Amino acid sequence: MPWLPSVMWLALLVFFAIAEAVTVGLVSVWFAAGALVALLSTFFTANIWFQIFLFLVVSLITMAVLRPLARKYVLPTVVPTNADRVIGRQAVVTEAIDNLNGKGAVVVFGVAWTARSEDGSPIPEGTTVTVDRIEGVKLFVTPEA
Repeated sequence: MPWLPSVMWLALLVFFAIAEAVTVGLVSVWFAAGALVALLSTFFTANIWFQIFLFLVVSLITMAVLRPLARKYVLPTVVPTNADRVIGRQAVVTEAIDNLNGKGAVVVFGVAWTARSEDGSPIPEGTTVTVDRIEGVKLFVTPEA
C-alpha cells in the first residue's frame, strides 16, 4: 500500500481547501499548503515521519509569513465615524436624563443628542457628563465626579 500516504495527504489537502472555502476567514490555508508539500514529498520518499515533519514545518512557516500580511491587507479594519469622536468627551445635560421615562438630552460639540444614564440613575439638567458609548442615536453617559 505505497499509495496510502498519497491518498491521506490528498484527502487532507481537499479537507483544508474546503474548510478554507467555507469559512473565508483564512483559517486553514496554511495547512492546505503543508498538505500539498507533504503530498508532493510522497513521490520522493516513503518515510511518513519525514512527510509529517514537512507538513508541520511548511504549515508553520506559511502561517508565520502569510498571517500578518493577510491580517493587514485582507481582513477588514474598523473605520471610526464622525460620531465616534464624542466617546470619552464631556457633554452638558440640556434635558434631565431619566432612563425609566426615556427622557434626556445632552450637547456635545454643539450638537444635541438623546442621552441615557449608563448606570440608570437620573441626572439633572446642567450636569457635566462624560460620554461612555453610543448605541444607535443615543449616548450613554456618566456624571463627572
